[in-house]
Amino acid sequence: MNHYKSLFFDVDDTLLDFGATEDLALRLLFQNQGLTMTPDIISYYKKMNKGMWKDFEVGKLTRDELVNTRFSKLFTAFGKTVDGVALEKSYRNFLSEGHQLVENAYPLIETLSDHFDLYIVTNGVADTQKKRLSASGLAPFFKKIFVSEDTGYHKPDRQFFDYVFERVPHLDEKEGLIIGDSLISDIHGGNQAGLDTCWFNAKNQTNDLGEQPTYEIHQLNELYSILNVPIPK
Repeated sequence: MNHYKSLFFDVDDTLLDFGATEDLALRLLFQNQGLTMTPDIISYYKKMNKGMWKDFEVGKLTRDELVNTRFSKLFTAFGKTVDGVALEKSYRNFLSEGHQLVENAYPLIETLSDHFDLYIVTNGVADTQKKRLSASGLAPFFKKIFVSEDTGYHKPDRQFFDYVFERVPHLDEKEGLIIGDSLISDIHGGNQAGLDTCWFNAKNQTNDLGEQPTYEIHQLNELYSILNVPIPK
């Protein structure tokens, strides 16, 4: 019998398919700007953006520095000058429309909500994340939604988790489990905060950070057995 009472879920690439959302938002952004989106540009952007988010997670960049400079840096690399802040605003509008679900996410969350207190813990822009969760149909299953922009801190900072814990009634960290795809934000953050951790490693990545999750899964349906909950028919 599992001992968990509270489950803390990440959003992007855990419950919502950020890759699909990102591809749609970028395509609409380029169309809106009358620009040609080539495979080389997209590959460069994704590599650069991933690196900037890693820098953000470890405190090398602020969120504003990240979001307001990434598009100007992208186009500078390809010989074009753009208004990075304006492009970010347009991109955010397009991004907020994307709410494609990771496979089996909806039935999983619907089922688990009958057995546990569910919470969202995510980095990102509050309006964007909340709009996407609402559009996906997942929002009503969660007791509270915690977004880094609202908290003033970001995962994996211990202050982010302290903020969350202070707002979860009667929480015992030993009865909490965090589920997410990031070894830094979710697994390192959860480990440091005293939670059990579940690494959703859907892409079969190598764990080269030395962080040891309590569990590792490759499909969301694997959570049913971990949590001792029957798979819905």
